[in-house]
Amino acid sequence: MAFTVAIDGPAAAGKGTISKAVAARFGFAHLDTGLLYRAVGAKVGDGAEAIAAAKSLSTDDLVRDDLRTLAAGQAASKVAAIPEVRAALVEFQRRFARQDGGAVLDGRDIGTVICPEAAVKLFVTASAEVRARRRWLELGGEAADQPYEAVLAEVKERDERDMNRSDAPLRPATDALILDTSELSIDEAVARAVAAIEAARA
Repeated sequence: MAFTVAIDGPAAAGKGTISKAVAARFGFAHLDTGLLYRAVGAKVGDGAEAIAAAKSLSTDDLVRDDLRTLAAGQAASKVAAIPEVRAALVEFQRRFARQDGGAVLDGRDIGTVICPEAAVKLFVTASAEVRARRRWLELGGEAADQPYEAVLAEVKERDERDMNRSDAPLRPATDALILDTSELSIDEAVARAVAAIEAARA
């Protein structure tokens, strides 16, 4: 039986970590929908046209080893602002969400656009400064190619673009549980998400 969990939020808020943890906890399938846009952005970087890249996307495109870079994230945000790209990827996501056994999808418009009927909707967020520090540490901290201030500027720029795009802007669903991870440990954030899912399944 289908049971969909929609987890949205800005970059580096912790939604991916929480999504993987709850999917493992309940035996649900997991889709990081941001990878779809990162893969399209990567194909565009290779010379493909964005809409054609989205329409021809395959699961093989999701296992490239360059999809977690800052450049891929910026490219994803740019192609995600193209309505035809979003439309091409919507059905892929909805099919995934409807599969038997349950599914967790994390992204930026799952609870508002892709799966507004999801059984559980979470909006995972944190301050821009906290998210930038997490991303900077992921990139190597003091050994990173970019200083923290540059990463913070990119996080804020991406937030601005994602929240103000005309098609499916980043925002919490009206019935989403807001989960601010600025001051939470991973275990605490996951525990709150698990509690919300258990309540919905009861």
